[in-house]
Amino acid sequence: MHSQKVAHYDSPHQFEPLMPGERLLGPLLEQASDLIRAVAAVGATAAQEELRALLRAMNSYYTNRIEGEHTRPIDIERALQQEFSANADTARKQRLALAHIHTETSCEKHLDQSLAEGGNVVRDLYSLKSLQWLHRSLFEQIDGEDLRLADGSNLLVGELRQAQVAIGIHEAPLHSALPGFIARWADVYGNARRGEMSIVAAAASHHRLAWIHPFSDGNGRVSRLHTHLVMYAMGLTKGLWSPLRGFARSEDRYRALLRGADEHRRGDLDGRGNLTTQGLIDWISYTLEVCIDQVQFMAAQLDVTNIQSRIEAALLFDASTKSAGVRIEALAALHYLFATQLELGRSDFKSMTGLGDRVATDLLSSLLKAGYLASDSPYGKVRFAVPRHALRFYFPNLWPEAERDVDMLKPAPAPQHEGKMRERPVAQIHKDRPRA
Repeated sequence: MHSQKVAHYDSPHQFEPLMPGERLLGPLLEQASDLIRAVAAVGATAAQEELRALLRAMNSYYTNRIEGEHTRPIDIERALQQEFSANADTARKQRLALAHIHTETSCEKHLDQSLAEGGNVVRDLYSLKSLQWLHRSLFEQIDGEDLRLADGSNLLVGELRQAQVAIGIHEAPLHSALPGFIARWADVYGNARRGEMSIVAAAASHHRLAWIHPFSDGNGRVSRLHTHLVMYAMGLTKGLWSPLRGFARSEDRYRALLRGADEHRRGDLDGRGNLTTQGLIDWISYTLEVCIDQVQFMAAQLDVTNIQSRIEAALLFDASTKSAGVRIEALAALHYLFATQLELGRSDFKSMTGLGDRVATDLLSSLLKAGYLASDSPYGKVRFAVPRHALRFYFPNLWPEAERDVDMLKPAPAPQHEGKMRERPVAQIHKDRPRA
């Protein structure tokens, strides 16, 4: 039986296979098992909530960059402070970034609550209702001309598309058939066996959702955010890593493998579905490799044995530039907060600096103002935080674009500092991937 290039996709059997056959799953399940083991090595961090807020901004930057709709990290930071550019296009991109941040935040909080109540949150994410909610949340904050599409129509926010579309050479399913395709997508992936199989399913579902192209625009953002949330709901990310960064860092490969999995079956040895089985396998393998790479990178970044020297580098730089009253005497107390994941009373923190009370009080105030510490009240306990300008020291190469932008937030000259830990080059994820 040969696959048929149909004029119109109107039946869910036309995007089979949704999963590789049983005999082809072995290597993919091994990769999923490797991901689970890698996740176990990611330690908790004292600055978890502050770091997660930073990572949400980073995720919004990278997913919008794939669409060519990103703004600079500094503009995202300004938008978070409700400072929008006078340039209409930049302001629109700022709103897109904020929408992604807010959607990711609210979704993760909802998932946490549902998990606490014993809900099957992974299965619930695989539904038309969830997809429509994601789309609506991502785009309801922009309006007017910002919603105008290339063909002159307006984006239908949270609604399935009402017209036929083609993406490159791929002709998406008829709009009248979308509910059937989505129902089949939800049934297969939402009911995948827990554990390694559900991780393989999450990777496969990303392509098949993009292939369905349920909305008139915004499908890439919805697909990527959906994959991020499924990984989160399965307890894999802890909010401390995301495949979105990896997809953006290997964008050419990401796009090429999505297109490759769009293809029709390549012959009798390429499965029995209408679409290519090998293309789907290649996509799943790539996605799992990206996830493993991101997890391993973040595990190294959060390694408590290395953080002291990185805190020291940040403090020394700020002290050398006489920035905001920061002093190296804060090192022991900051490292203690990171290593123990505790909070300290202000008097205890000051005593750990070894300074006199007045100088220590000034230092504590400077650290709070500069973002090295966070507190829930003016006189409350303090905890470890991640100052944006020290990102290059604390977590080198995590968000290089933000590291470069930080000089616009702080007038001091950029340090010639290179973090010792380096992420495995994206080019090594696949031996045939070109070097960055």
